[in-house]
Amino acid sequence: MRLTSKIVAISAAALLLCAAAAVWISRSGEPARATAASGEIRPVWTETDWPFAADPWGKGKAFRCKADNCGGEVQLYVRAKLGFCNCTTGIADDGDLEQMGDLVLIGKATPTGAGREIIVGPMRGRSRAYRIEGDRNTALSLAFNQRCDMVAATALVGPGAPASLEPAVLAFLNSERMLKWAEVALGL
Repeated sequence: MRLTSKIVAISAAALLLCAAAAVWISRSGEPARATAASGEIRPVWTETDWPFAADPWGKGKAFRCKADNCGGEVQLYVRAKLGFCNCTTGIADDGDLEQMGDLVLIGKATPTGAGREIIVGPMRGRSRAYRIEGDRNTALSLAFNQRCDMVAATALVGPGAPASLEPAVLAFLNSERMLKWAEVALGL
């Protein structure tokens, strides 16, 4: 292959990459929506009032994703728990998640499988799916920590929503808005 052929091939590949990036950038400004035809979930999270009574951990933040955007109604509850986390190991296993999470806010829940490690910004933690007893809803419990402080997040997933909205919830928790909130709430 001659040098000019290589240059043409590299230029064509670079042009294709630039075109793909331009399409991605132009679409990233569009409002997120669920696409009924493709089944793709693109949540739109709207802040709502904290619906729970006061307890030692105080109020957190509550968000809602409408059925039109998530395939089913989803409620997300997030709050900081200062000084509650094991400073050495963090949220290392499912037992830690059970103890430190906020499932108690929504009722008795049974795990549907093993939990898994997650990363939210610079923090590590765990996530696990649950079935809410006596209800058609499912839940996702997440907890992640920075030193001895942690954030507990619980997503209550209504009927019709996909079985796993974990990637969408994690994407929201990793958004600039939520990472700034966590930074302030945890005093980082």
